[in-house]
Amino acid sequence: MTWADETVGAGANGFVAAWSASLYGAVYAPLSPDERFGLLSGLTSRLSEAAGRQPFPAELVRRVGADLVAAGFNSSEVLGRTITLLTTRFAADLGVTDPHRATEVAAALADGFASAMRDRALDEQEEVRAAAMRAQHRAEQALRASEAKFHHFATHDTVTGLPNRTMFTEQLRERIISARPETRAVVCCVGLDRFAAVNDSLGFRVGDRLLVAVADRLRALAATAGWVIARFEGDQFALLAEASRGSDDATKTADRIQSAMAAPFHIEDAELPMTASIGVVEGPIATAVAAELTRAAQMALHWAKADGRGRWRLYSQARAYEDTERYRLSAEIPRGLRRGEFDLDYQPLVALDTGHLVGVEALARWHHPNRGRLAANQFIGLAEHTGLVVPLGSQLLIQACREASTWPAGTGRPPYVSVNASAVELQQSSFVGHVAQVLDRSGLAPERLQIEITEHAIIDARDAPGTLAALVGLGVRIAVDDFGTGYSNLARLRDLPLHTLKLDATFVQNPQVRDDAGADPEEFMAAVVSFGHTLGLRVIAEGIETTEHAERMRAAGCDAGQGWLFGRPGPAEEVLPDPP
Repeated sequence: MTWADETVGAGANGFVAAWSASLYGAVYAPLSPDERFGLLSGLTSRLSEAAGRQPFPAELVRRVGADLVAAGFNSSEVLGRTITLLTTRFAADLGVTDPHRATEVAAALADGFASAMRDRALDEQEEVRAAAMRAQHRAEQALRASEAKFHHFATHDTVTGLPNRTMFTEQLRERIISARPETRAVVCCVGLDRFAAVNDSLGFRVGDRLLVAVADRLRALAATAGWVIARFEGDQFALLAEASRGSDDATKTADRIQSAMAAPFHIEDAELPMTASIGVVEGPIATAVAAELTRAAQMALHWAKADGRGRWRLYSQARAYEDTERYRLSAEIPRGLRRGEFDLDYQPLVALDTGHLVGVEALARWHHPNRGRLAANQFIGLAEHTGLVVPLGSQLLIQACREASTWPAGTGRPPYVSVNASAVELQQSSFVGHVAQVLDRSGLAPERLQIEITEHAIIDARDAPGTLAALVGLGVRIAVDDFGTGYSNLARLRDLPLHTLKLDATFVQNPQVRDDAGADPEEFMAAVVSFGHTLGLRVIAEGIETTEHAERMRAAGCDAGQGWLFGRPGPAEEVLPDPP
């Protein structure tokens, strides 16, 4: 496994931007991003001026450290991140030629920062100052003791006592520097699942005690295995296991962590069962970069949580690339909306008894300028995740209704158009009003519009019943799509104002039931269709690709079918019958 080199900014602006980014999230400071950037820009100018003067004006740099504290950046994490930037980037970004000057700047700033922090937070510093007035020798001893405590404060988590991110990263860097080419290691990022719920329901005191209990279990595990552990922030912990022999060791490490978390935690009067998600990176470390290792472990942790929590995921460059590509595609959706790159294909819905076209489903398509024509499953999920499905759905609904209003009747009534709506759209208070407006402006009769929602949308959208009732009040038809995949409450389906059930394609293409169920597949299918009819609903079978599929669903009593047998998705003029 290889990891990319760390990016180095150029010039004073690059240093200020890196400093500003590193302090984000380290501590709360009452500054806007622009104010933070302006403050750090001024401090950087003062540091740059001091670095170029002879002799070195240490006191000026100390005041910069004190001003940083005065501005609200008064945590050990701030100092740790600032010192890291000064020692790694200051000389290169600010054009300082003296190789020792960056170290002098860092030391003086740390001294000023520490003094200011002592003035603000450490009562013992007052005792040191008083002692210094009485006896210089005693004051020096107290000061050295205080500085040792402050160093611990700067490199350890105050809640659990574990090393913090700064110290963990430094220890990881030391291992990388001393590693032989064949040396491998495992880096894990451990995140407690649903930890926020503990804080919200039981309070932060219980949450902090839970963190201490988790730290104690990890500390005991690390002591027997020789691991390095740390607490990053929030509910995240980090772990370094050296001398790995490959992915099997990564698996064993993750399994041992999850085993340690298996027993419930007893905090005050509460028994708290907790699970942990784990991101794991395993590979040679001699050529690695510490920050990239921890970033990769945190990315894998995100995968573990996204895949259902309570599990671990091994970092994969292929999956990381896929995530990057998905992010890029998601970021391009607003541009696609502005440029009108989204369009519709239509697929026929055919009556199984007569073979006549009764409706069409509108299917979203993206004419991407670089990736070609993309199907809905390649971007709708991204649009739902970002909330962009609302403007996208609006744009497609307008197009579908406008086009459907011009369709000829063919041999019977004009076909209706079925448009998909997501749970995000159903939860918009303006959705029903928007549908009414689109129908009015397009001239499409309300009964010729069908809104399709999935079982998952019914479950996820808490306001779905009221929204659906309002749509039915307009005269719009409602269909449940992919029925049989969402595990919805059947009693709830009975109470919803529905018109149609669309059976998922798995019913058609894989009609088998369990060998021990004792039910005939055809009888089972007929029972499912009968259930829909009992609720007064039309039943449409999706995924019909062969005449055998069509005949089976016709025999089961389905009213209509959809699938490649009747036509693939395409432009309206290719799907609709010729006018009489």
